[in-house]
Amino acid sequence: MCSLAGWSFHSCDTQQASKMKRRFSVEEARDMVMQPATSSELLDSSSESETTSEEECDVEFVVESDPSSSDPSAETAEETEDSGSGWTSKNGEIWSPSNNDTLRYIPAARGLVPGPTRYAITIIDDVESSFNLFFTAEIISSIVDMTNLQGGRSVANWSDVDATDIRAYIGLLILAGVYKSKGESTRSLWVDHSGRAIFRATMTHTKFRLMNTTLRFDDKLMRPSRHREDKLAPIRSLWEKWTHRLPMLFNPGEDVCVDEQLVPFRGRCKFRQYIPSKPAKYGLKIWVTADVETSYAWKCQIYTGKAAGSAAEVGQGKRVVLEMTEGLQGITVTCDHFFTSYALVQELLKRKVALVGTIRRNKPELPSKLLQVRQRAALSSLFGFTKNTTAVSYIPKRGRNVLLLSSKHRDPAVTEEEKRKPVIIADYNHCKGAVDNLDKVVGSYSCRRMTHRWPQVLFHNMIDVSAFMHLCFLLLWIPPGSKPSPSGGGFSWRSWGDLWCLQKSCGESIHLVHRLLLP
Repeated sequence: MCSLAGWSFHSCDTQQASKMKRRFSVEEARDMVMQPATSSELLDSSSESETTSEEECDVEFVVESDPSSSDPSAETAEETEDSGSGWTSKNGEIWSPSNNDTLRYIPAARGLVPGPTRYAITIIDDVESSFNLFFTAEIISSIVDMTNLQGGRSVANWSDVDATDIRAYIGLLILAGVYKSKGESTRSLWVDHSGRAIFRATMTHTKFRLMNTTLRFDDKLMRPSRHREDKLAPIRSLWEKWTHRLPMLFNPGEDVCVDEQLVPFRGRCKFRQYIPSKPAKYGLKIWVTADVETSYAWKCQIYTGKAAGSAAEVGQGKRVVLEMTEGLQGITVTCDHFFTSYALVQELLKRKVALVGTIRRNKPELPSKLLQVRQRAALSSLFGFTKNTTAVSYIPKRGRNVLLLSSKHRDPAVTEEEKRKPVIIADYNHCKGAVDNLDKVVGSYSCRRMTHRWPQVLFHNMIDVSAFMHLCFLLLWIPPGSKPSPSGGGFSWRSWGDLWCLQKSCGESIHLVHRLLLP
């Protein structure tokens, strides 16, 4: 008969006890004292190196920490395992290795047809009306007024410009981008023997330079009072009028991408950003929500930095995604690790929006089981599930771990290719480049001219993005299979020439838009 003495159990057979003496953890000791009837079962389940029958219950127990706790891998396993229910993260979120309790994902009804809105379709009649969707008569009139105001103050014998002059100025900027002349001096574009005749026919070089110098978007004398509260004061009015129209003109498809665009600029600006991963490295950062199929910029927001004297913003990525997808439902948002978090996933689900994105390994919502790479084979995948979210850890090669979070995918599916990538990664790779593609095309055929004024740099970027989206509208508006006719009826030859000129300026992404025209 076993006897209980203090915190130790002694065998009746002392010779056998000396051979079978072993140590137990504090938790096992407490369980054995509170439930002595099941102590023998606990002994059997806690030991891996020794085998003890039910009859050998006379084992000495000494209160001490478990020697296995010094092993880092064992410590990690104990932290992540939640007895019988899966893995527990640092913030208490419980993940399961199986999706038995995970709810099925059912996309919400959208009620919108992807592509140009009815409002846009009713306005588009030709090439000019398509571009006027973005630079409306109100926007052009505002530029005319502010430019004349600045010209009258700074230039002697100033002759007022009108809407035709401003449109001609914008047209020459676009044409310079088509010719890839953003690094070329403006004077060379007007030279008789090597320049372009259309530049000389439109306006003189002197007038172009004068308009370039006096171009303004606000009243400079009223700016100081507004600038104290708004860093974007020199172009705020124009920017809001332009960005307000973008969602009105186009309905994105079922996949959108939220990312950053860096407009190159090295001049003086309080909110100029340095991003070493971008080709330009220095510039103005713009958050963009782009349609995956067409790279249409559905919403844009300039990052003006933190307010003076304030602390760094916490949860900036979450705020940006929520603001940039406001008004959408039934779609899937793709973003990188700067934005992705478990809290963002749950907030988007309340709006009937799914998310797919990479996630940083230091996020407290991730179980440490997904962070372990030492014992993992290359090309292996490990999934974790909650009731509405899936996390995956993929090892592309030994020692490297790729982590993603998705509320769209609810099963441990992998592709059949050689690398056996999870379907989550395949979908992420397909959708992640919408903003990068927009930035690439705009950068290759940009109308930007050399300037030290950041409002003008931003204005040039607005023209670039508008020209690209103008092309998207034209290709979606033209009936499939239609051909130009020299006798009129739809587009004239000149209109088609304008269209193909724009296609040349956006040729690297034309295939994305043309997909929607093919059966």
